[in-house]
Amino acid sequence: MPRRTKENTRRFRRKTVRILVDYISDDGVRCDYATTLGAGGLFIETDSPLPVGSLLKLRFRLRPEDELHELTGRVCWTHNPSGSMDQSPGSAIQFTGGATTSRLARELEDIGD
Repeated sequence: MPRRTKENTRRFRRKTVRILVDYISDDGVRCDYATTLGAGGLFIETDSPLPVGSLLKLRFRLRPEDELHELTGRVCWTHNPSGSMDQSPGSAIQFTGGATTSRLARELEDIGD
C-alpha cells in the first residue's frame, strides 16, 4: 500500500487501464470504459457523468480469462464534458464493499505494471 502524503491521499495505488464496465444506477444500465483502477475505486470515462453520491452496481473483468468482479460503489466526484480540456469527462467511483475488493487488490498486484 502506498504511503499517504499531503499530495497523495489515496489508500491504494491506481493503474492505467482500459476496461469495459457495466454499471447500474438509478438512471438505468450503462456500459463505459474505466481508465484508472485501484482496489479502492475507478474512473469511468463518459460524456454523461452521474451525480455525486449516486450508488452503483458495477461488473467488469481485468482480463478476459479472469473472474467477473461484481462490486458496489458511490460517485465521489465528476469531470463534466464542458470543463477543462486537460481532463477527460467522467465519474470517479469509490468502492463501498470492503470484503469484495480484497480479491481485486490481489489480482491487480498479480498483473504488475
